[in-house]
Amino acid sequence: MQVRQISVFMENRAGRLQEITSILAKANINLRALSLADTSDFGILRLIVDRPDDAVKILRTEGFTIRENTVIACAIADHPGGLNSILNVLTKEGISIEYMYGFLGKHKDEAVMIIRVENTETAIETLLEGGFTLLKGEHIYSM
Repeated sequence: MQVRQISVFMENRAGRLQEITSILAKANINLRALSLADTSDFGILRLIVDRPDDAVKILRTEGFTIRENTVIACAIADHPGGLNSILNVLTKEGISIEYMYGFLGKHKDEAVMIIRVENTETAIETLLEGGFTLLKGEHIYSM
């Protein structure tokens, strides 16, 4: 029920994001979801791609600092209050969200949110008990 996410640390300068996406495009690696956060000096590009092993290898070879971690891909109702429903379940269990971002595709008629929490296993149990659909990495990579 966990999805591999790649975090790329990059200096905050014009063209750096394009450089990374160009490297991935040349390797025929498809982006599935992304989030970009920055400060005045550096940025963190969080990626979910169709071939995470290849992406990590290529980006490291190109000199990028990479960190891998796991996130949760949760399908939510695609209507007002859909996101709030999963937040209610997590909040009731005292689970704090480190960050989250939307997925580029849909699962059936549902939106998909990528969620990073401190205790992934507890969050997975909580969401499953709450009746939510969690997507496996293989499913996300092939969407």
